[in-house]
Amino acid sequence: MHKLGRGQRDKVQQFIAITGASEKVALQALKASDWHLEGAFDVFYSHPQFKSLTDSRHLEELYKRYKGKKGKHRDVVLPYQVKNQYVDMILADGITLLCNDLQVDPQDIVTLVISWHMKAATMCEFSKQEFFGGLQALGIDTLEKFHERIPFFRSELKDEQKFREIYNFAFGWAKEKGQKSLALDTAIGMWQLLFAEKQWPLVDQWCQFLQARHNKAISRDTWSQLLEFARTVEPSLSNYDAQGAWPYLIDEFVEYLTENGMIR
Repeated sequence: MHKLGRGQRDKVQQFIAITGASEKVALQALKASDWHLEGAFDVFYSHPQFKSLTDSRHLEELYKRYKGKKGKHRDVVLPYQVKNQYVDMILADGITLLCNDLQVDPQDIVTLVISWHMKAATMCEFSKQEFFGGLQALGIDTLEKFHERIPFFRSELKDEQKFREIYNFAFGWAKEKGQKSLALDTAIGMWQLLFAEKQWPLVDQWCQFLQARHNKAISRDTWSQLLEFARTVEPSLSNYDAQGAWPYLIDEFVEYLTENGMIR
């Protein structure tokens, strides 16, 4: 490694610290990504040849530690078939235990990123297939490896494309089963969580507007279009196009800001 520049050596050390990979693998991944650190993470985690193979026995031990814990369904009388289904799932209490093991707050946005990797259908639930599939894709079969990935999960939120995917995933993940829309309180909580990372200056005004003027569930179209609005329209609204194809709720939000003198 003595032939590398100082910046390259620093990247190798960062890569090893986050992934737990060997120096040889770190060099391969960084060279494959033209020495872009984020790209090297993508190479490492998306190509099996860079990852150690997961041990199914270790995965089974992890799964058994968290599955079948009572969760949000504990006080509900359920049919036998449904109860049996939940016995084989990781529910809210199991996920809380997992977060404790990972030294992560259950309300931390990292739990959303983990759920995105597992392609979880519902908040506070992991099926065995989701749990195994997600961890195998990440090359994780122990708590130690899981904990080592936490910095990588955080780094993914800084990637524009991945943030968009995580944002859009959050709508289906957070809504109640069988519902097409997302409950307003849940949507507000998710926006505050997501835009704390994206740092959209108007998120508080948006949430205030919804509570004052809307007070209804949020559609998928509004959810997805708000990210585009936050990404492309200046907080001063100087480049806002009133003739644009924004959902009516966003147009009403602009009117609300104007009427209340909230525009800088």
